[in-house]
Formats: sequence, structure tokens, C-alpha cells
Amino acid sequence: MVPFTLESGATVLGVEVKLPKTTLLSISTDRGYIMCGALDVALLNDKLKSREIIAGRAVGVRTLEELLAAPLESVTHKAEAIGITLGMKGADALQLML
Repeated sequence: MVPFTLESGATVLGVEVKLPKTTLLSISTDRGYIMCGALDVALLNDKLKSREIIAGRAVGVRTLEELLAAPLESVTHKAEAIGITLGMKGADALQLML
């Protein structure tokens, strides 16, 4: 686990899980999170819709720093509702999740 400070001064928590042949990356706030390509946004939007999860997914990232800088490839409906959009940088999305 690694704390990151956003430009606003807020602290978010990065988690890196090394698994065989892949690494899971996630950075979270108290309200939501961004994650690497392993995140199934369709599952969150469809099967887990009632949970109203605020999340975004960036693909092709290999480090937590890349996840912060990467454009989001997909976001949940609840993330869209608070202003998070496709193509938004991970760090900017996290700022909206505070």
C-alpha cells in the first residue's frame, strides 16, 4: 500500500497486488476507486447496479503512477453521475471522488 497526495493536497491510497503473470493496481478514496484493466465495469454497472459503485478503469498501466496519469477507458454509471468522463486522467477522477 502506498499513499499518494493529489494536487489538491488530498491523500489517496494505492494498492499493488503482484499475482502470477499480472499485477492488480488500484487507487482509492473513501467514495470510489480507479483500477487497472482487470476491473469489470460492465459487471459493476449491471449485476452490482444497486451498490452504486463509483469506479473507473484504465488499461495498459503497469504502475500506480501510470494509473494516476492514464486516461480512463471506462467508468461506472455512478462515476458519470458525479462528473467523471471517459478519457479523464485517473488523478482528476480521484479528485471528484473525494
